Amino acid sequence: MKILIIQQRRGIGDLIIFLPYIHAISKKFSTRVSLLVKENSKASDLLAEDDHIDEIIILDKEKDGLGGFFKLSNELKKRKFDKVFIFNSSLRYNLAVKFAGIKSIHQYPLFRSKDNIVHSAKIFTENVIGEVVSTEPNLITKKTDNNLDKSFKHICLGISASGPTKRWNINNYIRLAEEISKKIKCKFYIAGGKNDINLINKFKNSDVGKNCISFENLSIKETLPTLRGIDLYVGNDTGWAHISVALKVKALTIFCDSPIFSYGAYSKRMVTVEPEGVEKGKTTHDTLGKDKVSLNKVLSEALKLLN
Repeated sequence: MKILIIQQRRGIGDLIIFLPYIHAISKKFSTRVSLLVKENSKASDLLAEDDHIDEIIILDKEKDGLGGFFKLSNELKKRKFDKVFIFNSSLRYNLAVKFAGIKSIHQYPLFRSKDNIVHSAKIFTENVIGEVVSTEPNLITKKTDNNLDKSFKHICLGISASGPTKRWNINNYIRLAEEISKKIKCKFYIAGGKNDINLINKFKNSDVGKNCISFENLSIKETLPTLRGIDLYVGNDTGWAHISVALKVKALTIFCDSPIFSYGAYSKRMVTVEPEGVEKGKTTHDTLGKDKVSLNKVLSEALKLLN
């Protein structure tokens, strides 16, 4: 049986959140599945060693628009899928897979209003396969960096963010690292890309950051063995936080303006910090609280998780 799963959300965190349901479908039907995803999800890197995955099909710009609709449909038709699971309510994907000749179609109700992405995916999957599915993600990798010095605590600082309103100030990360270093023997790793080079250099140029290791010149796949071996992730609500959780690493995640109910409550390994004055678990895209996150609160939570 050939199975296709369509997950069109573009973020790395989105892909991680959907992993339990992708794996559950693969296990239920005892077959590897193909994924139709957007390139920004970095699925090709993240799932390269996942035995549940048969093929990653990238939903690129050429498959947008009317012409792209038929290109997508024709591409799927060539693969002769027997069954498809569509994790959205889009009529476009519904018609595309029908044009592709896929007979067994499972999809969210068409035109439904937006809902909590974890709740929607969990209920949808459980209804189809008839089994309870845990929301805890598991990112499958073959290698772990076993060369990390166990006499240190290894801490990854996630300074990158998908937008400026999600980014806790780099000076806060420097001060946080300084305070942790006074109490614990530790090494720091900086999770950021080439777009974050100015922030990375600022951290490296600080006294506490002189010996840190940064990831800006590595692919995500290359960082996974190291990330699996660290003791704690501390950083913004970004893909690195969700990757850490999926690698079974505790993630202290700063939610400046993302809805915790959707992105921060699916895993017991994720501990969240909200801006001052915001009720626990109540951040939204309108919170805009990057300047209201308490350094002392982040430090206190980090030390708890490291001890």
